[in-house]
Amino acid sequence: QVQLVESGGGLVQAGDSLRLSCAVSGGTFINNVMGWFRQAPGKERDFVAAVSRGALRTYYSDSVKGRFTISRDNAKNMVFLQMDSLKPEDTAVYYCAAGAHLGSTDYFNPRRYDYWGQGTQVTVSS
Repeated sequence: QVQLVESGGGLVQAGDSLRLSCAVSGGTFINNVMGWFRQAPGKERDFVAAVSRGALRTYYSDSVKGRFTISRDNAKNMVFLQMDSLKPEDTAVYYCAAGAHLGSTDYFNPRRYDYWGQGTQVTVSS
């Protein structure tokens, strides 16, 4: 069973930075595409970023492109989300997700991911 544990969330001001981490245990890490999603109160879970198995390709939503950077360390079974120039609209619970059977067109679809973390709250004040 694959388990994911996120950390690094918190309360920051607009313009600040945060780095989220996701530790993955169980399974074979490099077999999984890794993604970050977020969910604000009363809204659906939205795609934020994803990184391919070998870390050669990254994908971002338009709302975070140029501000957020996803990366992974396959030696340490970790995935990261560096968030810069944070805005109040980035406020949400952020979830790490793993999927072993995703094609490149699936990265944006939360239903294609197999495993999820418990989430970490990010709050950006104006």
